[in-house]
Amino acid sequence: MSTRGRLFVITAPSGAGKTSLVRALMKADPNLAHSVSYTTRSKRPGEVEGRDYHFVSKAEFERMLAADAFLEQAEVFDNRYGTARAQVGAFMAAGRDAILEIDWQGARQVRQAMPACVSVFILPPSRAALEHRLEGRGTDSAEVIARRLRDAVADMGHWAEADFVVVNDDFERALAELRAVIAGGGSAFRRDRADLKPLIAALLG
Repeated sequence: MSTRGRLFVITAPSGAGKTSLVRALMKADPNLAHSVSYTTRSKRPGEVEGRDYHFVSKAEFERMLAADAFLEQAEVFDNRYGTARAQVGAFMAAGRDAILEIDWQGARQVRQAMPACVSVFILPPSRAALEHRLEGRGTDSAEVIARRLRDAVADMGHWAEADFVVVNDDFERALAELRAVIAGGGSAFRRDRADLKPLIAALLG
């Protein structure tokens, strides 16, 4: 009898480097399966259908929602996002560990639906670093960047809902910490560790 795969939920505010970390994680571990979300937002330069997202119309998203096709779904920056229930189930049934890269709203829904999942919140090392990363994308206006920064601070207020917290200051170190969590040895990165308190105060203050 094959072993059923586990479910890992990776959450972060916009600009914290979540997507880059997940891509590196997938490359390092072939047993991991990345569940590609559905979204109604427009494709950004360089994004690929089926790799970054499944890009669908609002009407198609609503049809899937009515059919209970989503394990979780949320509205972010006026766009809809959702994770296909069947895709995650198929990965886990095949014995592969599944990775969901979603926002805190979706993570909360997944934890309610699948309490055995392991959740990780990725934080930036400072507000200044977060703003710099948002500006560095070069795809958004100053107004959009300001809004994303405000929303990112609000998103970070949900860090304590996750099981583990990884600070993306040094990319390779953050990646190693994520790999340790997935390997089952991430006790040093639990959300209740004392060294997080000053950072949380600075990010949310």
